[in-house]
Amino acid sequence: MPMYSEKVMDHFMHPRNVGTIENADGVGEVGNPVCGDMMTFYIKVNDGRLDDVKFQTFGCGAAIAVSSMVSEMAMGKTLDEATAITNRAVAEELEGLPTNKLHCSNLGADALHKAIENYRAKHAAQTAGGARND
Repeated sequence: MPMYSEKVMDHFMHPRNVGTIENADGVGEVGNPVCGDMMTFYIKVNDGRLDDVKFQTFGCGAAIAVSSMVSEMAMGKTLDEATAITNRAVAEELEGLPTNKLHCSNLGADALHKAIENYRAKHAAQTAGGARND
């Protein structure tokens, strides 16, 4: 069994921000067909900041811990700050992950980034849709 840091174990045993957000402003879903991990992130944006971040993860302990940590790291951040969260930063914040589990940290950051992209795409469409051609 791989050795996990106490921080990884804490986030696995007591994950933060689990769940969904009804009428989320952005949703991002990623999966790794090799290991079977699936992550979905939901975000609520208020005044350009992540007001709420929730996730649902189907996967190993590392994937759950990563999702929990990413949600905590992103909460309250601006969209640009949250987009700057990298897989390396997530792994470092968790005090390391076993080499064979590093791909999980990619998934967490990717799912968050996809949720932000989804929000920005919806927002751009609403703004464009509201433009008048007169």
